[in-house]
Amino acid sequence: MTNKELYDRQKAVLDTFLGNGAITEAQYEKSLGDLTRKMGMEEPADASDAPVYFTKMINGIETRAVFDAVSVREVFIPLLRRLKALREEKGRRIVVFLAAPPAAGKSTLAEFLADLSEKTEGLSSVTAIGMDGFHRYQDYLTTHTMLRDGEEVLMVRLKGAPETFDLPKLTEALRDLRENPACPWPYYDRMRHNPVENAVTVTGDIVLLEGNYLLLDWEGWRDLRNFADYTVRVLIGEDTARRRLIPRQIASGKSPEEAKAFVEESDLYNVRTVMNAFLPADLSLRVTEKDGIPHFAEEEKTL
Repeated sequence: MTNKELYDRQKAVLDTFLGNGAITEAQYEKSLGDLTRKMGMEEPADASDAPVYFTKMINGIETRAVFDAVSVREVFIPLLRRLKALREEKGRRIVVFLAAPPAAGKSTLAEFLADLSEKTEGLSSVTAIGMDGFHRYQDYLTTHTMLRDGEEVLMVRLKGAPETFDLPKLTEALRDLRENPACPWPYYDRMRHNPVENAVTVTGDIVLLEGNYLLLDWEGWRDLRNFADYTVRVLIGEDTARRRLIPRQIASGKSPEEAKAFVEESDLYNVRTVMNAFLPADLSLRVTEKDGIPHFAEEEKTL
């Protein structure tokens, strides 16, 4: 292994630690500087190639994420420019769907795009909201059943499946979003395990709605597509989804054993549902990872 390869490997470890919140930015900068000096390496001259770090409270949990510079420069900013142009063309509020399976990072991506739209010159502000606030309440899920593979089970065991959302309520909210300049919107609190009603009031001209089933090709769900002016679909591998989902369930209060069981029984079933029954999207993005940093690349348009 060359000195450069060893340096890159150790730097990737520091990047992962920072992205996971194991070290602060100050500790990262000091450790990277020490590593650079010790190994006689020069820091990259082009700061635009440095990873972009992002921290925000999302669904009641502090979320730390890292995005590679190429994704930001070649995918995200062009997308935001496209949305600005579409808004100007339509002359009204536009609604954008960001659909992806569990663990694809759609909530974080939506919030990051909103943040990027505010901080990048020449873009229009984007408002990010989610469909998770339309989960049915926990007391409903613990007292109602659904069929899964011929077996009648309590909905709470399969929370997150399409059947555990209040589709009529979501449909009505989307109609309101298209028609009214100020629209109340709920969000989902992962620590309380329930929606929080009227958490925000949406007033923006470009609204980015993220959710698992926004492009689901099932009866009732497929009608949601009529409310969208532009659609984005994010694709992720099942192994990557499993690796991300278990820590997320643990963070929401489950034991490691409970988290693994829930992921296998419920979450991964939902991943397969989203990946196997979908409507065409205007833009499809494939997520891969390198050294723990997600990379987004455009795929050919879904047929």
